[in-house]
Amino acid sequence: MPEALVLEERDRLALRNIALPDMLGPDDVRIAVHTVGICGSDVHYFKHGAIGPFVVREPMVLGHEASGTVSEVGRNVTNLKVGDRVCMEPSIPEVGSRTSRMGFYNVDPAVRFWATPPVHGCLTASVVHPAAYTYKLPENVSFAEGAMIEPLAVGVHACVKAQIKPGDICLVTGSGPIGIMTALSALASGASQVLITDISEAKLRIAGSYDRLIPINLTQTRARDVVDALCGQDWGVDVTFEASGFESAYADALACTRPDGKLVLVGMPPHKVGFDIVAAQAKELCIETVFRYAHVYDRAIALIASGKIDLKPLISATYPFSDAIAAFERAAEGRPADVKIQITL
Repeated sequence: MPEALVLEERDRLALRNIALPDMLGPDDVRIAVHTVGICGSDVHYFKHGAIGPFVVREPMVLGHEASGTVSEVGRNVTNLKVGDRVCMEPSIPEVGSRTSRMGFYNVDPAVRFWATPPVHGCLTASVVHPAAYTYKLPENVSFAEGAMIEPLAVGVHACVKAQIKPGDICLVTGSGPIGIMTALSALASGASQVLITDISEAKLRIAGSYDRLIPINLTQTRARDVVDALCGQDWGVDVTFEASGFESAYADALACTRPDGKLVLVGMPPHKVGFDIVAAQAKELCIETVFRYAHVYDRAIALIASGKIDLKPLISATYPFSDAIAAFERAAEGRPADVKIQITL
């Protein structure tokens, strides 16, 4: 049995051997895992044992942001070969379902997603995955960057739904990993400037190190004041991405978006939140929602390979697999200057 990082129960991790699915189907590839990023959802399962209806009821391997090397291919696989460096989209769709046939496999209730109960994740030496959702990395994209494609895909998907136009001015509320990657995706998609808000000065310094990304510390400045100065009094940004999940952010999102602008809901609040529908109606805002991503991995990889997006400054620390528990404990601390922590196998 392979060794893996196992969430035994809420607040208890173990590095131990565990039986995992290992059969290579004709359309699958086997991958030697190299780098795995720690996601906020991994930490939430670790500390709380559940996310909404997804409850950890038995030991589960964590991890879903991964890159590695193909070590074996199924007999029908032609797009990949042994030795290819790859990253893996952690969704495993039910290809025959009505939702998947319509192209929205990310919202299909039947989709299987790594490290979402009861599906094991990828923090183990080797995994088997459908070749259709395994992507070859260009030579100039590192394993570390490859493991960042998964969270970047959320931001890219949000920008696809926003239909950003050249020169748009955008606002992102929340400068966590997804917020910063959404902001970078907006710039790469044609936005001229992106404002980004938070209360963490450390995270805002990281976000502000990127050209045309303007940080706003909400403990010192109102977002509306900055938007007025940039876009004109009582106007607003073209697109707002709410990426924090905090209830207080929704008022700023509504106030700072121009009439007939777009509001894209990326962050996932832990509880129901109040939302001023009339304020949105009075501006005839177009509201889009985001759940994971669909059909954007190729785009995300191309943006990194072309140099349009540089994610290397967002990697805060890298731990060896033998210290994976320590890596999770650090991630759970929520250090202000930490954006992404990775584990190498």
